[in-house]
Amino acid sequence: MSKIFSILVIILTINNVVAQNRFNKAFRNEIRSTKNHMKIEFNDNYGNQGSLPISIIKGAIDGPVFTVVAGVHGYEYPPIIAVQKFLNQIDVKKLKGTLIIIPIANTASFFTRTPFINPQDQKNLNNAFPGNKDGSITEQIAYFITQNVIPVSDVFLDVHGGDACEDLLPFVCYYNNKKKQNQTALAKTLSENSGFQYVVSYPYNISDKDPAKYVFKQAVQDGKTALSIECGKLGNVQEENVSLIKNAIYNMLFTMHMYPKATEPHKNIIYRNSQEYIKSNVQGIFYSSHKAGDLVTKDEIIGYTSDEFGKVLEEYKATKEGVILYMLATPPVNIDDTIMCISSFEDN
Repeated sequence: MSKIFSILVIILTINNVVAQNRFNKAFRNEIRSTKNHMKIEFNDNYGNQGSLPISIIKGAIDGPVFTVVAGVHGYEYPPIIAVQKFLNQIDVKKLKGTLIIIPIANTASFFTRTPFINPQDQKNLNNAFPGNKDGSITEQIAYFITQNVIPVSDVFLDVHGGDACEDLLPFVCYYNNKKKQNQTALAKTLSENSGFQYVVSYPYNISDKDPAKYVFKQAVQDGKTALSIECGKLGNVQEENVSLIKNAIYNMLFTMHMYPKATEPHKNIIYRNSQEYIKSNVQGIFYSSHKAGDLVTKDEIIGYTSDEFGKVLEEYKATKEGVILYMLATPPVNIDDTIMCISSFEDN
């Protein structure tokens, strides 16, 4: 058994080296005005196989490296479709610098229509960073992005949406990392120029040695300018949200002086910097008359959970005044599910 395990470790090591070399060779290629599409293959000790699609787009002249990742959660469709359209539209002759595009980071989740996790190893890619080169397939994908994609990026954009059960108000967000003021300032500027009305900042409260868990938080931890988009909901493709995401990418590239196409920033930007999460303590059937984007007041009743016979098990109240950024929008609810995220602005 130990000999078989040793052989598997050797095979995984060789695969990791080959994948890394393939990506680096394409990225270091000095030929410009090109699009290079590749699939990085992964295998783990549990018999799982998968791939990470990556496009490396070289502009006509040298410049910054801008990375866009979609499909970390494969059931979040508007980001994936927006990136597909962007890939087909971008004119390399007008591009300055390099784009690294990961159109679907979690392909197993996407093709099996599985919310949140990779069904192969039951792990959430957006909880797996910095990853593990010898771990399960999700951990290997996280490790590859951490070790190869993030280090060469100047700006790292992670695009999400509401998963199968989530209603969501479109917004752009970044971490307020006070130790990296220049990167934070650029992330804020990119957010403001994105075209989204809601600009949300999160506190950055981890050390350099803590696991980042989230992909764009890993980029922040590694000293990069990083931000995220949340746009789309309920496991459907909404064309207006696809357009919002696509235009936001163009706007950010325009801000970075990488591409001439852009739309105007939103004329009435709303800032939010304080979020509270209301969670369920029971399993049952969730009811609420609210939706994402609604304004709520402190102590307002925002929903309840009943058992299978209609008996109320738990009632939920707003813990603060604010706007509902996202919320559970389907009846099934389990213990520790996030019922709602309420966001407000606090003058610090």
